[in-house]
Amino acid sequence: MYKYDEFDTAFVNERVTQFREQVGRRLSGELSEDEFKPLRLMNGLYLQLHAYMLRVAIPYGLLSGTQMRKLAEIGRTYDRGYGHFTTRQNIQFNWPRLEDTPDILEELASVEMHAIQTSGNCIRNVTADQYAGADPEEIDDSRVWAELIRQWSSLHPEFTYLPRKFKIAVTGSPHDRTAVKFHDIGLILKKGENGEIGFEVLVGGGLGRTPMIARTVREFLPQKHLLSYLEAILRVYNQLGRRDNKYKARIKILVHETGIDELKSMIDSEWLAIEKDRVDLPAAEIERVRSHFADPAFDDLLDHDHGFEVKRFEDQMFGQWAKGNIAPHKRPGYVIANISLKPIGGAPGDATSAQMEAIANLADEYSMGEICVTHEQNLVFAHVRKRDVYALWKKLDEIQLGTPNKGLISDIIACPGMDYCALATTRSIPVAQRIQRRFADLDRQFNIGELKLKISGCINACGHHHAGHIGILGVDRRGEEYYQLTLGGNATENASIGKIVGPAFSSAEIVDAVEKVVEVYLGLRHESEKFLDAYRRVGEEPFKVALFGEKKNAAA
Repeated sequence: MYKYDEFDTAFVNERVTQFREQVGRRLSGELSEDEFKPLRLMNGLYLQLHAYMLRVAIPYGLLSGTQMRKLAEIGRTYDRGYGHFTTRQNIQFNWPRLEDTPDILEELASVEMHAIQTSGNCIRNVTADQYAGADPEEIDDSRVWAELIRQWSSLHPEFTYLPRKFKIAVTGSPHDRTAVKFHDIGLILKKGENGEIGFEVLVGGGLGRTPMIARTVREFLPQKHLLSYLEAILRVYNQLGRRDNKYKARIKILVHETGIDELKSMIDSEWLAIEKDRVDLPAAEIERVRSHFADPAFDDLLDHDHGFEVKRFEDQMFGQWAKGNIAPHKRPGYVIANISLKPIGGAPGDATSAQMEAIANLADEYSMGEICVTHEQNLVFAHVRKRDVYALWKKLDEIQLGTPNKGLISDIIACPGMDYCALATTRSIPVAQRIQRRFADLDRQFNIGELKLKISGCINACGHHHAGHIGILGVDRRGEEYYQLTLGGNATENASIGKIVGPAFSSAEIVDAVEKVVEVYLGLRHESEKFLDAYRRVGEEPFKVALFGEKKNAAA
Protein backbone atom coordinates (compact mmCIF):
# COMPACT_ATOMS: atom_id res chain seq x y z
CA MET A 1 0.00 0.00 0.00
CA TYR A 2 1.07 3.61 -0.49
CA LYS A 3 3.59 5.05 1.97
CA TYR A 4 4.02 8.75 2.63
CA ASP A 5 7.04 10.49 1.14
CA GLU A 6 8.72 13.54 2.69
CA PHE A 7 6.20 15.92 1.14
CA ASP A 8 3.19 13.96 2.42
CA THR A 9 4.63 13.81 5.93
CA ALA A 10 5.49 17.51 6.07
CA PHE A 11 2.15 18.51 4.57
CA VAL A 12 0.07 16.54 7.09
CA ASN A 13 2.18 17.51 10.12
CA GLU A 14 2.06 21.20 9.18
CA ARG A 15 -1.72 20.99 8.88
CA VAL A 16 -1.96 19.48 12.38
CA THR A 17 0.11 22.34 13.81
CA GLN A 18 -1.98 24.90 11.96
CA PHE A 19 -5.27 23.41 13.12
CA ARG A 20 -4.09 23.19 16.73
CA GLU A 21 -3.54 26.95 16.65
CA GLN A 22 -6.96 27.53 15.05
CA VAL A 23 -8.75 25.42 17.66
CA GLY A 24 -6.94 27.32 20.40
CA ARG A 25 -8.20 30.60 18.96
CA ARG A 26 -11.75 29.23 18.80
CA LEU A 27 -11.64 27.99 22.40
CA SER A 28 -10.28 31.34 23.61
CA GLY A 29 -13.09 33.20 21.83
CA GLU A 30 -10.75 34.92 19.40
CA LEU A 31 -12.58 33.18 16.56
CA SER A 32 -16.38 33.05 16.37
CA GLU A 33 -18.10 29.85 15.23
CA ASP A 34 -18.80 31.46 11.84
CA GLU A 35 -15.12 32.35 11.46
CA PHE A 36 -14.02 28.92 12.64
CA LYS A 37 -16.44 26.94 10.44
CA PRO A 38 -14.48 27.06 7.14
CA LEU A 39 -11.26 26.21 9.01
CA ARG A 40 -12.71 23.15 10.74
CA LEU A 41 -14.40 21.93 7.57
CA MET A 42 -11.03 21.97 5.80
CA ASN A 43 -9.97 19.44 8.43
CA GLY A 44 -13.03 17.20 8.28
CA LEU A 45 -14.68 18.52 11.44
CA TYR A 46 -18.47 18.96 11.30
CA LEU A 47 -20.85 20.32 13.91
CA GLN A 48 -23.63 17.74 14.05
CA LEU A 49 -26.90 17.57 15.94
CA HIS A 50 -25.44 16.81 19.37
CA ALA A 51 -21.67 17.13 19.04
CA TYR A 52 -18.80 17.56 16.63
CA MET A 53 -18.14 14.79 14.11
CA LEU A 54 -14.71 14.09 12.62
CA ARG A 55 -14.55 12.43 9.21
CA VAL A 56 -11.23 10.71 8.57
CA ALA A 57 -10.04 10.01 5.03
CA ILE A 58 -9.28 6.43 4.01
CA PRO A 59 -8.00 6.88 0.43
CA TYR A 60 -9.66 4.30 -1.84
CA GLY A 61 -10.68 2.51 1.37
CA LEU A 62 -7.31 0.84 2.04
CA LEU A 63 -6.08 0.39 5.61
CA SER A 64 -3.17 -1.43 7.21
CA GLY A 65 -3.55 -3.32 10.46
CA THR A 66 -1.52 -0.58 12.16
CA GLN A 67 -3.88 2.11 10.90
CA MET A 68 -6.96 0.15 12.00
CA ARG A 69 -5.48 -0.23 15.48
CA LYS A 70 -4.97 3.51 15.64
CA LEU A 71 -8.60 4.11 14.65
CA ALA A 72 -9.64 1.73 17.42
CA GLU A 73 -7.48 3.62 19.90
CA ILE A 74 -8.95 6.96 18.82
CA GLY A 75 -12.47 5.58 19.19
CA ARG A 76 -11.73 4.35 22.70
CA THR A 77 -9.74 7.39 23.88
CA TYR A 78 -11.54 10.31 22.27
CA ASP A 79 -14.99 9.01 21.32
CA ARG A 80 -17.47 6.50 22.72
CA GLY A 81 -15.65 3.34 21.74
CA TYR A 82 -16.69 2.94 18.12
CA GLY A 83 -16.43 4.36 14.60
CA HIS A 84 -18.82 4.56 11.66
CA PHE A 85 -17.61 3.45 8.21
CA THR A 86 -19.22 5.36 5.35
CA THR A 87 -20.16 4.89 1.70
CA ARG A 88 -17.22 7.16 0.79
CA GLN A 89 -14.79 4.59 2.23
CA ASN A 90 -14.12 6.92 5.18
CA ILE A 91 -14.64 6.57 8.93
CA GLN A 92 -16.51 9.02 11.16
CA PHE A 93 -16.17 9.61 14.88
CA ASN A 94 -19.41 11.07 16.20
CA TRP A 95 -18.49 12.36 19.68
CA PRO A 96 -15.02 14.02 19.78
CA ARG A 97 -14.53 17.10 21.96
CA LEU A 98 -13.31 20.15 20.09
CA GLU A 99 -10.28 20.55 22.34
CA ASP A 100 -9.23 16.95 21.55
CA THR A 101 -9.40 17.19 17.76
CA PRO A 102 -5.81 18.46 17.23
CA ASP A 103 -4.56 15.50 19.28
CA ILE A 104 -6.68 13.14 17.16
CA LEU A 105 -5.19 14.58 13.97
CA GLU A 106 -1.71 14.19 15.42
CA GLU A 107 -2.47 10.57 16.27
CA LEU A 108 -3.70 10.03 12.72
CA ALA A 109 -0.59 11.64 11.24
CA SER A 110 1.57 9.18 13.18
CA VAL A 111 0.14 6.35 11.03
CA GLU A 112 -0.03 8.30 7.73
CA MET A 113 -3.68 9.34 7.96
CA HIS A 114 -5.55 12.65 8.03
CA ALA A 115 -8.97 14.29 7.64
CA ILE A 116 -8.07 16.76 4.87
CA GLN A 117 -10.58 17.20 2.04
CA THR A 118 -13.24 15.06 3.69
CA SER A 119 -15.46 18.15 3.71
CA GLY A 120 -15.90 21.41 1.87
CA ASN A 121 -16.29 22.32 -1.80
CA CYS A 122 -13.25 20.45 -2.98
CA ILE A 123 -12.32 17.08 -4.48
CA ARG A 124 -13.27 14.60 -1.78
CA ASN A 125 -11.80 11.19 -0.97
CA VAL A 126 -11.30 9.33 -4.25
CA THR A 127 -12.98 5.92 -4.08
CA ALA A 128 -12.04 2.68 -5.80
CA ASP A 129 -12.99 -1.00 -6.07
CA GLN A 130 -12.62 -2.88 -2.78
CA TYR A 131 -11.49 -5.96 -4.74
CA ALA A 132 -8.67 -4.03 -6.44
CA GLY A 133 -5.50 -6.08 -6.76
CA ALA A 134 -7.36 -9.35 -6.22
CA ASP A 135 -10.24 -9.52 -8.71
CA PRO A 136 -9.57 -12.14 -11.45
CA GLU A 137 -11.54 -10.03 -13.97
CA GLU A 138 -9.69 -6.80 -13.20
CA ILE A 139 -8.38 -4.82 -16.17
CA ASP A 140 -6.04 -2.80 -13.97
CA ASP A 141 -5.61 -1.89 -10.31
CA SER A 142 -7.92 1.06 -9.66
CA ARG A 143 -6.01 2.02 -6.49
CA VAL A 144 -3.01 3.13 -8.56
CA TRP A 145 -5.10 5.70 -10.40
CA ALA A 146 -7.02 6.77 -7.30
CA GLU A 147 -3.70 7.48 -5.56
CA LEU A 148 -2.42 9.50 -8.52
CA ILE A 149 -5.63 11.55 -8.49
CA ARG A 150 -5.34 11.98 -4.71
CA GLN A 151 -1.83 13.38 -4.98
CA TRP A 152 -2.76 15.65 -7.88
CA SER A 153 -5.93 16.97 -6.26
CA SER A 154 -4.72 17.54 -2.70
CA LEU A 155 -4.78 21.32 -2.22
CA HIS A 156 -4.84 21.90 -5.98
CA PRO A 157 -4.92 25.72 -6.08
CA GLU A 158 -7.64 25.89 -8.74
CA PHE A 159 -9.95 23.37 -7.13
CA THR A 160 -9.89 24.17 -3.41
CA TYR A 161 -13.09 26.27 -3.62
CA LEU A 162 -15.29 24.64 -6.24
CA PRO A 163 -18.99 25.54 -6.63
CA ARG A 164 -19.81 22.40 -4.62
CA LYS A 165 -18.23 19.21 -3.27
CA PHE A 166 -16.81 16.97 -5.97
CA LYS A 167 -16.57 13.17 -5.98
CA ILE A 168 -14.50 10.90 -8.21
CA ALA A 169 -14.61 7.08 -8.38
CA VAL A 170 -12.45 4.60 -10.31
CA THR A 171 -13.26 1.01 -11.22
CA GLY A 172 -10.96 -1.48 -12.90
CA SER A 173 -13.44 -4.33 -13.21
CA PRO A 174 -16.18 -5.10 -15.74
CA HIS A 175 -18.50 -5.40 -12.71
CA ASP A 176 -18.80 -2.02 -11.04
CA ARG A 177 -18.62 -2.12 -7.24
CA THR A 178 -17.87 1.61 -6.84
CA ALA A 179 -21.08 3.21 -8.21
CA VAL A 180 -19.08 5.19 -10.79
CA LYS A 181 -22.22 6.30 -12.59
CA PHE A 182 -23.41 8.19 -9.50
CA HIS A 183 -20.26 10.31 -9.19
CA ASP A 184 -19.34 13.76 -10.49
CA ILE A 185 -16.62 12.00 -12.46
CA GLY A 186 -16.58 8.25 -12.98
CA LEU A 187 -13.56 6.50 -14.47
CA ILE A 188 -13.86 3.01 -15.96
CA LEU A 189 -10.56 1.35 -16.83
CA LYS A 190 -10.52 -0.18 -20.31
CA LYS A 191 -8.11 -1.59 -22.84
CA GLY A 192 -7.72 0.13 -26.20
CA GLU A 193 -7.37 -1.57 -29.55
CA ASN A 194 -3.61 -1.93 -29.10
CA GLY A 195 -3.94 -3.24 -25.54
CA GLU A 196 -3.11 0.10 -23.97
CA ILE A 197 -4.79 0.86 -20.64
CA GLY A 198 -7.07 3.90 -20.66
CA PHE A 199 -10.35 5.21 -19.31
CA GLU A 200 -13.95 5.72 -20.25
CA VAL A 201 -14.72 9.08 -18.63
CA LEU A 202 -18.21 9.82 -17.32
CA VAL A 203 -19.44 13.15 -15.94
CA GLY A 204 -22.47 14.38 -14.06
CA GLY A 205 -23.70 11.56 -11.88
CA GLY A 206 -25.06 12.11 -8.40
CA LEU A 207 -27.87 11.51 -5.93
CA GLY A 208 -29.41 14.05 -3.54
CA ARG A 209 -32.38 16.17 -4.54
CA THR A 210 -31.85 15.58 -8.24
CA PRO A 211 -30.52 12.07 -8.90
CA MET A 212 -28.79 11.64 -12.24
CA ILE A 213 -26.74 8.97 -13.97
CA ALA A 214 -23.39 10.14 -15.34
CA ARG A 215 -22.91 10.54 -19.08
CA THR A 216 -19.88 9.52 -21.12
CA VAL A 217 -17.73 12.41 -22.38
CA ARG A 218 -14.75 10.34 -23.56
CA GLU A 219 -15.05 6.73 -24.73
CA PHE A 220 -11.33 6.07 -24.39
CA LEU A 221 -8.78 8.38 -22.80
CA PRO A 222 -5.15 7.19 -22.90
CA GLN A 223 -3.75 6.93 -19.39
CA LYS A 224 -1.05 9.54 -19.93
CA HIS A 225 -3.75 12.20 -20.43
CA LEU A 226 -5.72 11.37 -17.28
CA LEU A 227 -4.80 14.33 -15.08
CA SER A 228 -4.86 16.96 -17.81
CA TYR A 229 -8.29 15.83 -18.96
CA LEU A 230 -9.61 15.85 -15.41
CA GLU A 231 -8.21 19.35 -15.07
CA ALA A 232 -10.11 20.45 -18.17
CA ILE A 233 -13.37 19.05 -16.76
CA LEU A 234 -12.86 20.76 -13.44
CA ARG A 235 -11.89 24.07 -15.04
CA VAL A 236 -15.12 24.12 -17.04
CA TYR A 237 -17.10 23.25 -13.93
CA ASN A 238 -15.27 25.83 -11.83
CA GLN A 239 -16.09 28.54 -14.37
CA LEU A 240 -19.71 27.61 -15.14
CA GLY A 241 -21.00 25.78 -12.05
CA ARG A 242 -23.76 27.60 -10.17
CA ARG A 243 -22.56 29.45 -7.06
CA ASP A 244 -25.80 31.32 -6.39
CA ASN A 245 -27.79 28.21 -5.42
CA LYS A 246 -26.16 25.26 -3.66
CA TYR A 247 -29.00 22.98 -4.71
CA LYS A 248 -28.08 23.58 -8.35
CA ALA A 249 -24.31 23.77 -7.91
CA ARG A 250 -23.26 20.19 -8.69
CA ILE A 251 -21.81 19.36 -12.10
CA LYS A 252 -24.81 17.12 -12.82
CA ILE A 253 -26.95 20.29 -13.07
CA LEU A 254 -24.44 21.81 -15.48
CA VAL A 255 -24.66 18.65 -17.60
CA HIS A 256 -28.46 18.78 -17.52
CA GLU A 257 -28.76 22.49 -18.36
CA THR A 258 -25.95 22.65 -20.93
CA GLY A 259 -26.42 19.28 -22.59
CA ILE A 260 -23.78 16.56 -22.72
CA ASP A 261 -22.67 17.31 -26.30
CA GLU A 262 -22.11 21.00 -25.69
CA LEU A 263 -20.39 20.33 -22.38
CA LYS A 264 -18.11 17.77 -24.02
CA SER A 265 -17.20 20.38 -26.62
CA MET A 266 -16.38 22.88 -23.86
CA ILE A 267 -14.20 20.32 -22.08
CA ASP A 268 -12.36 19.45 -25.28
CA SER A 269 -11.81 23.13 -26.05
CA GLU A 270 -10.45 23.72 -22.57
CA TRP A 271 -8.22 20.70 -22.93
CA LEU A 272 -6.80 22.07 -26.18
CA ALA A 273 -6.36 25.52 -24.62
CA ILE A 274 -4.11 24.15 -21.89
CA GLU A 275 -2.21 21.89 -24.30
CA LYS A 276 0.83 24.19 -24.50
CA ASP A 277 1.24 23.94 -20.72
CA ARG A 278 0.07 20.36 -20.48
CA VAL A 279 2.41 17.77 -19.05
CA ASP A 280 1.45 14.19 -19.76
CA LEU A 281 1.42 11.86 -16.79
CA PRO A 282 5.00 10.48 -16.80
CA ALA A 283 5.29 6.72 -17.20
CA ALA A 284 7.92 6.72 -14.47
CA GLU A 285 5.49 8.32 -12.03
CA ILE A 286 2.79 5.80 -12.88
CA GLU A 287 5.24 2.98 -12.23
CA ARG A 288 6.47 4.61 -8.99
CA VAL A 289 2.93 4.69 -7.62
CA ARG A 290 2.15 1.25 -9.04
CA SER A 291 5.12 -0.20 -7.14
CA HIS A 292 3.31 0.60 -3.88
CA PHE A 293 0.51 -1.75 -4.93
CA ALA A 294 2.62 -4.69 -6.07
CA ASP A 295 1.22 -8.11 -5.27
CA PRO A 296 2.09 -9.45 -1.83
CA ALA A 297 4.15 -12.62 -1.53
CA PHE A 298 1.50 -15.19 -2.45
CA ASP A 299 2.05 -18.86 -1.68
CA ASP A 300 1.85 -21.42 -4.47
CA LEU A 301 -1.38 -23.20 -3.62
CA LEU A 302 -3.82 -25.52 -5.31
CA ASP A 303 -7.16 -23.91 -6.07
CA HIS A 304 -9.11 -26.81 -4.55
CA ASP A 305 -8.95 -27.22 -0.77
CA HIS A 306 -10.63 -30.37 0.52
CA GLY A 307 -10.75 -29.13 4.13
CA PHE A 308 -12.59 -25.97 3.06
CA GLU A 309 -15.24 -27.99 1.26
CA VAL A 310 -15.65 -30.34 4.24
CA LYS A 311 -16.20 -27.42 6.61
CA ARG A 312 -18.81 -25.93 4.27
CA PHE A 313 -20.70 -29.21 4.49
CA GLU A 314 -20.25 -29.80 8.22
CA ASP A 315 -21.01 -26.30 9.52
CA GLN A 316 -24.25 -24.93 8.06
CA MET A 317 -23.66 -21.36 9.26
CA PHE A 318 -20.19 -21.33 7.74
CA GLY A 319 -21.60 -22.77 4.55
CA GLN A 320 -24.05 -19.89 4.34
CA TRP A 321 -21.28 -17.37 5.01
CA ALA A 322 -19.00 -18.93 2.40
CA LYS A 323 -21.84 -18.92 -0.15
CA GLY A 324 -22.31 -15.17 -0.08
CA ASN A 325 -19.36 -13.55 1.67
CA ILE A 326 -16.41 -14.92 -0.29
CA ALA A 327 -15.51 -14.08 -3.87
CA PRO A 328 -13.03 -15.57 -6.37
CA HIS A 329 -9.39 -14.44 -6.25
CA LYS A 330 -6.95 -14.07 -9.13
CA ARG A 331 -4.54 -16.51 -7.48
CA PRO A 332 -5.26 -20.22 -7.03
CA GLY A 333 -5.86 -21.21 -3.44
CA TYR A 334 -6.95 -17.71 -2.34
CA VAL A 335 -10.33 -16.00 -1.92
CA ILE A 336 -11.62 -12.50 -1.20
CA ALA A 337 -13.46 -12.42 2.13
CA ASN A 338 -16.24 -9.88 2.77
CA ILE A 339 -16.89 -8.92 6.40
CA SER A 340 -20.37 -7.66 7.13
CA LEU A 341 -20.70 -4.67 9.45
CA LYS A 342 -24.46 -5.35 9.52
CA PRO A 343 -25.14 -7.76 12.38
CA ILE A 344 -28.87 -8.17 13.00
CA GLY A 345 -30.02 -5.25 15.14
CA GLY A 346 -26.74 -3.34 14.79
CA ALA A 347 -26.18 0.15 13.39
CA PRO A 348 -25.09 -0.37 9.75
CA GLY A 349 -21.43 0.46 9.23
CA ASP A 350 -20.51 0.72 12.91
CA ALA A 351 -17.58 -1.15 14.48
CA THR A 352 -16.51 -0.98 18.10
CA SER A 353 -12.92 -0.27 19.08
CA ALA A 354 -12.63 -3.87 20.29
CA GLN A 355 -13.87 -5.12 16.92
CA MET A 356 -11.48 -2.84 15.03
CA GLU A 357 -8.53 -4.13 17.05
CA ALA A 358 -9.61 -7.71 16.40
CA ILE A 359 -10.00 -6.98 12.68
CA ALA A 360 -6.48 -5.49 12.59
CA ASN A 361 -5.06 -8.63 14.19
CA LEU A 362 -7.00 -10.90 11.85
CA ALA A 363 -5.84 -8.89 8.83
CA ASP A 364 -2.23 -9.36 9.88
CA GLU A 365 -2.80 -13.07 10.37
CA TYR A 366 -4.98 -13.86 7.37
CA SER A 367 -4.92 -11.03 4.79
CA MET A 368 -1.34 -9.80 4.32
CA GLY A 369 -2.04 -6.97 6.78
CA GLU A 370 -4.56 -5.22 4.50
CA ILE A 371 -8.20 -4.23 5.05
CA CYS A 372 -10.46 -2.38 2.63
CA VAL A 373 -13.57 -0.38 3.46
CA THR A 374 -16.32 -0.89 0.90
CA HIS A 375 -18.81 1.42 -0.75
CA GLU A 376 -21.53 -0.62 0.99
CA GLN A 377 -20.22 0.07 4.53
CA ASN A 378 -18.56 -3.31 4.98
CA LEU A 379 -14.94 -4.50 5.08
CA VAL A 380 -12.88 -6.76 2.82
CA PHE A 381 -9.89 -9.01 3.37
CA ALA A 382 -8.63 -9.25 -0.20
CA HIS A 383 -6.03 -12.01 0.13
CA VAL A 384 -7.11 -14.97 2.25
CA ARG A 385 -5.81 -18.52 1.78
CA LYS A 386 -8.74 -20.80 1.15
CA ARG A 387 -7.40 -23.21 3.75
CA ASP A 388 -7.63 -20.41 6.37
CA VAL A 389 -11.17 -19.26 5.60
CA TYR A 390 -12.93 -21.40 8.20
CA ALA A 391 -10.57 -20.34 10.98
CA LEU A 392 -11.01 -16.70 9.95
CA TRP A 393 -14.80 -16.98 9.98
CA LYS A 394 -14.83 -18.60 13.42
CA LYS A 395 -12.84 -15.69 14.83
CA LEU A 396 -15.07 -13.16 13.05
CA ASP A 397 -18.13 -14.86 14.48
CA GLU A 398 -16.68 -14.53 18.00
CA ILE A 399 -16.69 -10.71 17.58
CA GLN A 400 -20.20 -10.62 16.02
CA LEU A 401 -18.84 -9.98 12.52
CA GLY A 402 -19.45 -13.39 10.99
CA THR A 403 -22.95 -12.58 9.73
CA PRO A 404 -23.54 -14.33 6.36
CA ASN A 405 -25.69 -11.60 4.84
CA LYS A 406 -23.62 -9.86 2.16
CA GLY A 407 -25.98 -8.59 -0.56
CA LEU A 408 -29.08 -9.78 1.31
CA ILE A 409 -31.94 -7.69 2.66
CA SER A 410 -30.32 -7.17 6.08
CA ASP A 411 -27.08 -5.86 4.51
CA ILE A 412 -28.55 -2.36 4.59
CA ILE A 413 -26.82 0.89 3.66
CA ALA A 414 -28.00 3.61 6.04
CA CYS A 415 -26.94 7.15 6.80
CA PRO A 416 -26.66 8.25 10.47
CA GLY A 417 -30.00 10.05 10.15
CA MET A 418 -31.53 12.22 12.85
CA ASP A 419 -29.76 10.29 15.61
CA TYR A 420 -26.68 12.34 14.70
CA CYS A 421 -27.05 14.53 11.62
CA ALA A 422 -28.25 18.12 11.85
CA LEU A 423 -29.54 17.98 8.26
CA ALA A 424 -31.67 14.85 8.66
CA THR A 425 -35.42 15.10 9.03
CA THR A 426 -36.00 11.47 10.11
CA ARG A 427 -34.15 8.60 11.71
CA SER A 428 -32.52 5.92 9.57
CA ILE A 429 -30.75 3.59 11.98
CA PRO A 430 -33.85 2.47 13.97
CA VAL A 431 -35.72 1.71 10.74
CA ALA A 432 -32.77 -0.31 9.43
CA GLN A 433 -32.64 -2.24 12.71
CA ARG A 434 -36.36 -3.00 12.61
CA ILE A 435 -36.11 -4.28 9.04
CA GLN A 436 -33.11 -6.43 9.99
CA ARG A 437 -35.06 -7.96 12.87
CA ARG A 438 -38.13 -8.57 10.70
CA PHE A 439 -35.98 -10.50 8.21
CA ALA A 440 -33.55 -11.98 10.75
CA ASP A 441 -34.15 -15.59 9.69
CA LEU A 442 -31.21 -16.45 7.41
CA ASP A 443 -33.08 -19.15 5.52
CA ARG A 444 -35.67 -16.55 4.63
CA GLN A 445 -33.00 -14.08 3.55
CA PHE A 446 -31.31 -16.64 1.32
CA ASN A 447 -34.67 -17.56 -0.19
CA ILE A 448 -35.26 -13.90 -1.05
CA GLY A 449 -31.78 -13.69 -2.54
CA GLU A 450 -29.86 -10.61 -3.58
CA LEU A 451 -31.74 -7.47 -2.54
CA LYS A 452 -30.04 -4.12 -1.98
CA LEU A 453 -31.97 -2.03 0.54
CA LYS A 454 -30.79 1.54 1.24
CA ILE A 455 -32.12 4.19 3.64
CA SER A 456 -31.62 7.97 3.75
CA GLY A 457 -32.81 10.20 6.57
CA CYS A 458 -33.33 13.19 4.27
CA ILE A 459 -33.30 14.33 0.66
CA ASN A 460 -29.49 14.67 0.65
CA ALA A 461 -29.45 10.89 0.05
CA CYS A 462 -26.34 9.96 2.03
CA GLY A 463 -27.84 6.48 2.33
CA HIS A 464 -28.03 6.22 -1.49
CA HIS A 465 -31.70 5.29 -1.43
CA HIS A 466 -32.12 6.26 -5.10
CA ALA A 467 -29.73 3.42 -6.02
CA GLY A 468 -31.38 0.75 -3.87
CA HIS A 469 -33.38 -2.12 -5.30
CA ILE A 470 -35.66 -0.98 -2.49
CA GLY A 471 -34.96 2.58 -1.40
CA ILE A 472 -36.35 4.34 1.66
CA LEU A 473 -36.34 8.14 2.00
CA GLY A 474 -37.32 9.74 5.27
CA VAL A 475 -39.55 12.82 4.97
CA ASP A 476 -40.96 15.14 7.61
CA ARG A 477 -44.72 15.72 7.69
CA ARG A 478 -45.68 18.32 10.26
CA GLY A 479 -43.15 16.97 12.70
CA GLU A 480 -43.99 13.30 12.04
CA GLU A 481 -41.50 10.88 10.47
CA TYR A 482 -42.70 9.32 7.22
CA TYR A 483 -40.87 7.14 4.73
CA GLN A 484 -41.16 7.06 0.96
CA LEU A 485 -40.48 3.87 -0.99
CA THR A 486 -38.61 3.70 -4.29
CA LEU A 487 -38.12 0.56 -6.35
CA GLY A 488 -35.73 -0.46 -9.11
CA GLY A 489 -32.57 1.48 -8.30
CA ASN A 490 -29.17 0.00 -9.05
CA ALA A 491 -25.60 1.22 -8.49
CA THR A 492 -23.72 -1.22 -10.75
CA GLU A 493 -22.64 -0.90 -14.40
CA ASN A 494 -26.35 -1.21 -15.25
CA ALA A 495 -27.19 1.84 -13.14
CA SER A 496 -30.76 2.96 -12.65
CA ILE A 497 -32.63 5.40 -10.41
CA GLY A 498 -35.40 4.01 -8.25
CA LYS A 499 -38.95 5.13 -8.93
CA ILE A 500 -41.29 6.41 -6.21
CA VAL A 501 -44.19 3.98 -5.92
CA GLY A 502 -46.71 6.14 -4.08
CA PRO A 503 -47.46 8.10 -0.89
CA ALA A 504 -45.12 7.85 2.07
CA PHE A 505 -45.66 5.45 4.97
CA SER A 506 -45.58 6.32 8.66
CA SER A 507 -42.77 5.00 10.84
CA ALA A 508 -45.17 2.37 12.17
CA GLU A 509 -46.09 1.23 8.63
CA ILE A 510 -42.78 1.25 6.75
CA VAL A 511 -41.46 -2.17 7.79
CA ASP A 512 -44.76 -3.82 6.86
CA ALA A 513 -44.61 -2.03 3.50
CA VAL A 514 -41.12 -3.41 2.83
CA GLU A 515 -42.30 -6.89 3.72
CA LYS A 516 -45.27 -6.54 1.37
CA VAL A 517 -42.93 -5.58 -1.49
CA VAL A 518 -40.81 -8.64 -0.77
CA GLU A 519 -43.83 -10.95 -0.65
CA VAL A 520 -45.11 -9.61 -3.99
CA TYR A 521 -41.71 -10.32 -5.51
CA LEU A 522 -41.62 -13.85 -4.14
CA GLY A 523 -45.06 -14.48 -5.58
CA LEU A 524 -44.26 -13.33 -9.10
CA ARG A 525 -40.61 -14.19 -9.64
CA HIS A 526 -39.51 -16.86 -12.04
CA GLU A 527 -37.30 -19.59 -10.62
CA SER A 528 -34.08 -18.09 -9.16
CA GLU A 529 -34.97 -14.67 -10.60
CA LYS A 530 -33.42 -11.81 -8.61
CA PHE A 531 -35.54 -8.98 -7.24
CA LEU A 532 -34.19 -6.34 -9.63
CA ASP A 533 -34.68 -8.58 -12.66
CA ALA A 534 -38.23 -9.38 -11.62
CA TYR A 535 -39.02 -5.71 -11.04
CA ARG A 536 -37.65 -4.74 -14.43
CA ARG A 537 -39.70 -7.50 -16.05
CA VAL A 538 -43.09 -6.72 -14.46
CA GLY A 539 -42.74 -3.02 -13.60
CA GLU A 540 -44.12 -1.21 -10.57
CA GLU A 541 -47.82 -1.99 -10.98
CA PRO A 542 -48.08 -5.24 -8.95
CA PHE A 543 -46.19 -3.61 -6.08
CA LYS A 544 -48.35 -0.47 -6.13
CA VAL A 545 -51.53 -2.52 -6.09
CA ALA A 546 -50.31 -4.56 -3.13
CA LEU A 547 -49.21 -1.46 -1.23
CA PHE A 548 -52.10 0.89 -1.96
CA GLY A 549 -54.93 -1.19 -3.42
CA GLU A 550 -56.62 -0.99 -6.80
CA LYS A 551 -58.67 2.17 -6.15
CA LYS A 552 -55.96 4.20 -4.46
CA ASN A 553 -53.51 3.19 -7.15
CA ALA A 554 -55.91 4.25 -9.89
CA ALA A 555 -56.43 7.60 -8.17
CA ALA A 556 -52.67 8.14 -7.85
